[in-house]
Amino acid sequence: MSRIIFWLALVFLVIFAIRSKIRDAQKRHQQQFRQPPQQPDGARAAAKSVADAETMLQCAHCGIFYPASESVQARGRDYCSAAHATLPAA
Repeated sequence: MSRIIFWLALVFLVIFAIRSKIRDAQKRHQQQFRQPPQQPDGARAAAKSVADAETMLQCAHCGIFYPASESVQARGRDYCSAAHATLPAA
């Protein structure tokens, strides 16, 4: 009688383990389709740096490039500093 109980318990545990593994695999599969695809860290950093990049302008006097947020506009042109904006046009 104890052998029958042992085999029944063993079969029950095997079935329980298999069902548990199947449930975990289904959850992982569902989570994979819910979340957006993961980008590698390098691609994510590159995408962030492109998004954070600022437009660069060229000074009408000296020709250097500088961020648009530092622009000084005079006479319809962009300059890198107020000093260059006040100089006569070249």
